[in-house]
Amino acid sequence: MSNAWNTRVEIDSDLEPLRDITRDAFGRQFEVDFLDAHRAEPAAWIPGLMFVATDSDDRPVGYALLTRGYVDDVPILALSPVAVLPAYQRQGVGDAAVRAALAAARERTEPAVVVLGHDTYYPRFGFRPASEFGIHHPKYGGPHLMALALGEDPVPTGTLSYPIDM
Repeated sequence: MSNAWNTRVEIDSDLEPLRDITRDAFGRQFEVDFLDAHRAEPAAWIPGLMFVATDSDDRPVGYALLTRGYVDDVPILALSPVAVLPAYQRQGVGDAAVRAALAAARERTEPAVVVLGHDTYYPRFGFRPASEFGIHHPKYGGPHLMALALGEDPVPTGTLSYPIDM
């Protein structure tokens, strides 16, 4: 299998395969419902920010999603979920999807991206503990809540919230 993955913005025919990838990657329905809730919520969903990694036949095998979040009242981006079919994990699929998403994020005018995830995985993309930026969440924290500055504007400080409760 190739370690060079194609990435692209999702297309309409990706909807069900991405739901299947989510279910297979996480092994439960909760994350599928979480993904569906983001799609259904205009305050959370940002068209064009679902990045799909595909195999050589353009079949989705993984993805990274950027949605809306807020630090106090300042809009930021939230990276979640990121999912890869189990047969394709540890082959660079997630890495390719996240890098495509972050490249698009850097082209936007928002100051930061946050992620709630593995503290040994996301630092490779430049994420650091959100507390270093002065960002906190009422339920989540510690090393798993991370942030990435996107440009020269200061990263906002304050309480992190999402349009979709996690």
